[in-house]
Amino acid sequence: MVVEDSQHPVRALVVDYGGVLTTPIGPSFASWLAADGIDPDAYSEMLRDWLGRDAPADSPVHRLERGELRVAEFNRLLAARLTTVDGRTIVPEGLLDRAFATVRPDADMLDLLRAARAAGLRTALLSNSWGNSYPMDVLTPLFDVLVISGEVGMRKPDERIYRHTADRLGLPPRQCLFLDDAQPNVDGAIRSGMRALLHTDSAATIPAVAGLVPELAEELREGAS
Repeated sequence: MVVEDSQHPVRALVVDYGGVLTTPIGPSFASWLAADGIDPDAYSEMLRDWLGRDAPADSPVHRLERGELRVAEFNRLLAARLTTVDGRTIVPEGLLDRAFATVRPDADMLDLLRAARAAGLRTALLSNSWGNSYPMDVLTPLFDVLVISGEVGMRKPDERIYRHTADRLGLPPRQCLFLDDAQPNVDGAIRSGMRALLHTDSAATIPAVAGLVPELAEELREGAS
C-alpha cells in the first residue's frame, strides 16, 4: 500500500499507456487468438519464454520494446513461433495490428490526467512500445513528457528508464507517482525511488491517486460539483 508522504509530496503523475489509458489489453489479444485460430498454450509458452521473469535480454519482445527490432520482423518471428489449433498458416503481415485491434481509450483515465494538470501536477507517459501507434493528437496536450521505450533504448522494468523520466520532468523520483497494469513494472518503479500503484481499473485507481495527492483530490471534487 502506498501512503502519502508529507515530506516528499507527489509533484508528477507518470502513467503507462496500454491497459492504463486504454481498455484492458487481454480481451483484445483473446479476440485475436480466436480469430487467427492460435493455440492458447503456444501463446502462453511464448509469453513465458519471451516476456517472463526468466526471459533473456535479447528475446524478441525485449528487443522490440527497446527499438532494436522492426515491427515487420517481430511479426515474422511471432508468427513462426506460434501454432494454430487447425493447422492454418498465421499471416505475419499486420499481426500486431490484429492483436491490438479492439483496444480503445479509457475516457475516465484521460480525464484524470486533465485534472492532474489542472491541479498543477506535471505529467509523463512512460510506455513500453510494441510498435503500436499512439494517438498523439490526444496524448500530446495531456503530457509534459513522453517517454517511449523504443525511442530511448530502454524498457520497463529497467530502473534507468524511470530515472530518465524523472530527469525529464525535472523532479526526483520520490516526487513521482507511477501507474502501470503490470506488477513487474510497478516493482521497477519502486526500486527506482518512485511511488507506484498497480492499475486494475479507473474505478479503483482514481480514488487511490486522489488519496495520495490532496491538490488532485480537490480538483476532482470541484470537477464533479
